[in-house]
Amino acid sequence: MSAPLAEMAIDKIRALIIKGDLRPGARLPPEQELASQLGSSRNTTREAVRALVTARVLDVRRGDGTYVTSLRPELLLEGIGFAVELMQEESALELIEVRRALEPAVTELAAERIDESGLAELRRHLGLMRAAEADMERLVLHDQDFHQTVATAAQNPTMASMLRGISSGTLRARAWRGILEEDAGLRTIAEHEAIYAAVAARDGTLARAAALVHVATTEAFLRRVLESVENAVDGAAGSTAGRAVARRREPEVAVP
Repeated sequence: MSAPLAEMAIDKIRALIIKGDLRPGARLPPEQELASQLGSSRNTTREAVRALVTARVLDVRRGDGTYVTSLRPELLLEGIGFAVELMQEESALELIEVRRALEPAVTELAAERIDESGLAELRRHLGLMRAAEADMERLVLHDQDFHQTVATAAQNPTMASMLRGISSGTLRARAWRGILEEDAGLRTIAEHEAIYAAVAARDGTLARAAALVHVATTEAFLRRVLESVENAVDGAAGSTAGRAVARRREPEVAVP
């Protein structure tokens, strides 16, 4: 079976879903019937179904059949987090730039839509962050929980899912900031206190600004680290080249 045939079958199943012939929660026809409907072989149809199961579009229930999932954004966008985990370290800056675009918008929405239970949850995570000030690993985990609570409060599952996937790729940079920068824990907590105060005041503009400041500090730290590494590499390369030139200029000494 060739990949193009499977891709054609995938496109046909997606078209059935988009047109509404297969709705969320609907059961697919038996394999032979589906293959005939798609104009594909059973092997090609099986491969297409496997691919859509991986993409969380379809769900195979053993002994029952294959169903269209709920197609909720938080389900379909789970793959972002997996893709981020596979990205190389040099992509960390790109991820933070994406986070800088999304986080303020999500935080602004949260300030406009959060309820009392959401505020209570934010206060709880903020308290856990204060208690973990000296333990950067724990602090970063509570930091992540704080932002997930903000994202949930925004009541936009699509944005929340995208931000959750992107943010997972910036955890290491946040942890290194805590290790390498003096008083980073205190500053991180202060930044989250500012975000909480703005959200609690239901001030969307101030919440957006506070979130932007918070993400920008991590981005600035990462840029400094990458610049230092680049300069160190360039310096080492220069030193190596300089030694090589010096060796070439040394007079040859005859060995008796």
